[in-house]
Amino acid sequence: NEGVLGLYKGMASPLVGIAAVNSLLFWAYSYGKSLQTGSPNITPTMGQIALAGAGAGVVNSVLASPVELLKVRLQVQYNAAARGAEVFRGPVPLARHLVQQFGARGIAWGFWATVAREIPAYAAFYSGFEFAKRRFADLLTDGDASKLSPLPLMLSGSLGGVSYWVACYPLDVIKSRVQNGSAPPRRMGYIAETAKNIMAEQGVKGFFRGFSPSVIRSIPAAGVTFATYELVMRALNNNLM
Repeated sequence: NEGVLGLYKGMASPLVGIAAVNSLLFWAYSYGKSLQTGSPNITPTMGQIALAGAGAGVVNSVLASPVELLKVRLQVQYNAAARGAEVFRGPVPLARHLVQQFGARGIAWGFWATVAREIPAYAAFYSGFEFAKRRFADLLTDGDASKLSPLPLMLSGSLGGVSYWVACYPLDVIKSRVQNGSAPPRRMGYIAETAKNIMAEQGVKGFFRGFSPSVIRSIPAAGVTFATYELVMRALNNNLM
């Protein structure tokens, strides 16, 4: 009905925001680790990794929430023109419309649902990656993770990506439903209320609709993200020494 471009609806919002979101995320994660260990030269425990990831998720929500709000609302504009609904051609017109209609709440729509998702998601994201990276280091480089080649780094990142969705997918479904609503929620209990509605309408399987595509997508995406981050940081550290 919409051609090939229909598969790319909502792409502009994450494409524009992904650099800022990932920069904030990895900075917050690194800072969280250093707060706990007191030194970048001390290897954090897996518990500290998870805690730093959870904290990074909270910080990341400040940018991730509006980016995802614009993405999910653009993606559901299926046949909007045919139904007589207003069609937004990109994130900027949509953001302007939301602010005009709802004020600041229009951009903060679903913020706490995003926070609820990001805490377990990024605790698992970084824990999965770090666990796999350390196992590969033990097997391949006598425990020295700084000598790992791109392939095991990518495989470790892929495990992190899968762990992300396993840890948070039902919360992501709740967040998306909230952000696709007719108006921003006014009460703090909207997360539990939305969960009850999904359960009543679709049962447990309603919390896992679309799970497989999300996991499949995360394997190359997280693999490339982590491998790139590790190799760039390695190069920067070598140049500074």
